[in-house]
Parts: sequence; structure tokens; C-alpha cells
Amino acid sequence: MAFESLADRLQDVFKKLRGKGKLSEQDVNDAMREVRMALLEADVNYKVVKSFVASVKERAIGSEVMESLTPGQQVIKIVNEEMTKLMGDNPSQIQNAGRGPTVILMAGLQGSGKTTSSAKLARYFKKQGRRPMLAACDIYRPAAIKQLQVLGQQLEVPVFSMGDKVNPVDIAKGAYAQAERQACDILIIDTAGRLHVDEALMEEIQGIAAAVKPQEILLVVDAMTGQDAVKVTEAFNERLELSGVILTKLDGDTRGGAALSVKAVTGKPIKFVGMGEKTDALEPFYPDRMASRILGMGDVLTLIEKAQANVDMKKAQEMEQKLRKAEFTLEDFLEQMQQVRSMGPLEDLLGMIPGLNKQLKGVKPDFDEKEIVHVEAIIKSMTLEERRNPTIINGSRKKRIARGSGTKVQEVNRLLKQFEESRKLMKQFADMGNRKGKKGGMPPIKFPF
Repeated sequence: MAFESLADRLQDVFKKLRGKGKLSEQDVNDAMREVRMALLEADVNYKVVKSFVASVKERAIGSEVMESLTPGQQVIKIVNEEMTKLMGDNPSQIQNAGRGPTVILMAGLQGSGKTTSSAKLARYFKKQGRRPMLAACDIYRPAAIKQLQVLGQQLEVPVFSMGDKVNPVDIAKGAYAQAERQACDILIIDTAGRLHVDEALMEEIQGIAAAVKPQEILLVVDAMTGQDAVKVTEAFNERLELSGVILTKLDGDTRGGAALSVKAVTGKPIKFVGMGEKTDALEPFYPDRMASRILGMGDVLTLIEKAQANVDMKKAQEMEQKLRKAEFTLEDFLEQMQQVRSMGPLEDLLGMIPGLNKQLKGVKPDFDEKEIVHVEAIIKSMTLEERRNPTIINGSRKKRIARGSGTKVQEVNRLLKQFEESRKLMKQFADMGNRKGKKGGMPPIKFPF
């Protein structure tokens, strides 16, 4: 999970602070020493760490903290604010063209995830109601054009290509003209990468930029390369005047050094982060939300946005009515589970709930994705009648379901027991919500599935 090792270290430091009724200057110094070591181990730039710790210490030793009734909480609040400032304070928006299509030029080294990020960006804009077009200007990497075309086909987004024998500058010009003709309002240009920053690569991208005058030049960098990501950003920025950065593979970066260093060192904001391989795994970067997640405060806003984007509200309302009438079936349970899974890995979702991820540290096997797959297999091995009326499932039916799902009868029994207990509990909550709602107190409970 992103920032996992750094988050664990920092949360342990702040747990000690919370336990103290009063803080001395020595307590703050000791805590900041541990914070400094945690950030350095996370591969955060040394100068950034030094400046960050100095800023936090200066504010934390003031009377506002020392004389506070909750000094530990005050220090955490300061760290949260300074970390947010470090990553860019406010989320950066994409600059749109006044006339014609908005051009986004994608740059980066080979293997950074540039082509995939181009497709992810197209999907992101399409979900917003925009009309994106992709342009294949990487004529050197084998199958780069084909990869972009396949991704475009999956997303139902047009891809402009002139093959691998035409100059990339001419391809970019042709793409812009085609985008205008087709009334596409976003043109995303995928360019060639190299194994390292070289003169030929820079000259080619500069030529494309001069030809189409992009509103955005986004550098795609691999978050897992740590300080190298910062160096690459600096090198590209010297020649291209970047407008921002897309950090890929952040879901696999347990340290987080690149995310915490890029803006502070280069001055270039992180605009998007890649949180997985699928085309929907691209998120706008919110510095305040990321700081909250690192410090164990969760990220409820992102969780809500994921639910709104992936949960069918009409089905949610139908499900709620079934719960109230005790008509909730295994078929509904399966549908609910699939909607939740569409929001992303369960571990990531739990990490967005304030304090929950830390509490579940020792019990994560209960939330193993493999177990969820087994549950799906068991339910899908049932007949329609069995899903709708689990009470008819006797011993012989359980054996058949276990064989069909590749599981054991004990697992089928456990699922049926858990389902029945969950259904009773949900019904009790729904009834309690109705009673309190009628009295003018707590409104009826709305289930998010």
C-alpha cells in the first residue's frame, strides 16, 4: 500500500505524543528526530527533510502547542499542515485552451508508464463528459502504437496514428488537425521515451511542443524510483518547462519519497497519481488528502467519490428497501460485493477510513481478497432458487456447491452463517433508523450499497 512503511513509522511517533498530557521542548525534539529518520528512510530529499523538520519544530515549540490542553494533537495538526504545504497545498487543475482542443503532451523515460497513463487520462476526461483523442507519437518502441490503439479501442476513444515511418512532429500536427475536425476538446499526445535523458529525446519533444503549443506538459515518472524521479523531473524541466507531474505505481511505493519531494525540489505540482494497472486507476492528486492518509487520519472524501463513481444509486435504494423488508438474498449480497470491489482493493478502501487501517493491522487476513473470490465462487455455484432462499440448502446441496466452487463444505457453512447473521444485523439497524427517524431524532439509515 502507498506510504505504508512511512505511515506506520509516523503514526507510532504520534501515538507517543498523544499519550502525554503535557509536552516539553525535549519531547518535541525527540519526536522530530524520529520524524526526520522516518522521512530519510522513505527516500525523501535530504534538504526537504531538513526544511520540513525545522518548520514543524519552530511552530511546535510555540506557546500555542505547549499551553494547549491537547499538545500532542496540536503537533500532529502542524505536521499535517506542513506536509500538505510540502506537496503543494491546493490540488492543481488542468489548464484548458481558449479555442480548439486542449493539448496535453506526455513526456517521460521508457518504462515509466507513459502510454498507459495517456489512456488513463483519456478515460478520466471522458468520465467528465469531455471528448478526448489520443495521438501515437512514439514511433521507436516496438508495439507502442498498437498498445495505444488497443487501449483506445477498450475505452472507445479515437487514436490518431500515421505509422512508425513518419516524423513525430508531423504526427502531432496531423493529430491536432484531426482533433479539430472531429470536435475533440482534449488531445493527449503520447511521446517516445528513452532509457535515460538524452539530447535526441529532448530535441524531439521540444519540436512537438513548438509545433502544437500544448497547454500542459506532464512528465510521467515512476514513484518507486524515489530520488531518481526528482532528478528526472529536474532534467526534463530544464528543457521543457513542465506544467506538472504524473506519479505512476504509487500504490506499490511503501516509502513515498518521490511524492514528498517532487514539488518541494522542482516547484512542479503532482497533478495525477497512478494507483494500479487498470485504466480507471488514475486519481487527481490532493495534497491535503494524501497528508491525512500518511498520518492515519484517513481520506473520507476520496472514499465518497469512489462510491459515487462506482455504486449504482438506483440499485442501492432497491437494496435498502429489501433490507427493510428482510428480503435481502445471497444474490443481492453478491451484487453488493461486486460493487464494493469495483471501488478498488479492499485494503486501500480500509486505509481511507480514519484510524481503521491501523486497528486492522493484525487482522488483515480477515480481509484477504482471495477469501472474497472464494465467497463469489460459492454463491455463483448455487442455483437461482438457492441464492434467493438459502434455507433450502441442505447437506447434499452444500456438497454440490463446494465441489462446483472448488471449496470445502465448511466454507459453505461459514458463508451461510455469516450471511444470516449479517442480514439480521442489517435489519436491526434499518428498524432502529426508522424508529428514531419517526421521533424526529436520527434520520433513517441509508446503506451505501
